[in-house]
Amino acid sequence: MTNQNGSDILVEIDGDLIATQSDVTFDESTAAIEFFSKDTRARGVEAGHYQCSISLDALYCPTCLVQQALKSALRLGGKVTVNRIENGVVLESCQAIVASMSEAAPDAAPVTVAITFEVDGEWVAGS
Repeated sequence: MTNQNGSDILVEIDGDLIATQSDVTFDESTAAIEFFSKDTRARGVEAGHYQCSISLDALYCPTCLVQQALKSALRLGGKVTVNRIENGVVLESCQAIVASMSEAAPDAAPVTVAITFEVDGEWVAGS
């Protein structure tokens, strides 16, 4: 994924491509489950819950209907599909909820949308 361009992050709702992104941040983490023994001073850890959020700072929404679809997904708790694509091939995809969305509508300039998704489950390769 080293050659991936931010514009290759696509957002779909109900199978319809609704938006692309020019800048994206993926934040993945695994919680640590700690365990201890009275026989040793060192702690042990195992992998706990995995989580991933996707932050898009400049989502391109070509129409007001796209913004409305994202807003509806946010307000109703609907899921969207996020695809990571490289050279036209889907590398992986996931289902996600819209965790937050902000719209800026400056005077005499285009509306910009910043949005954060929380991944439901895991990424699926090549979907």
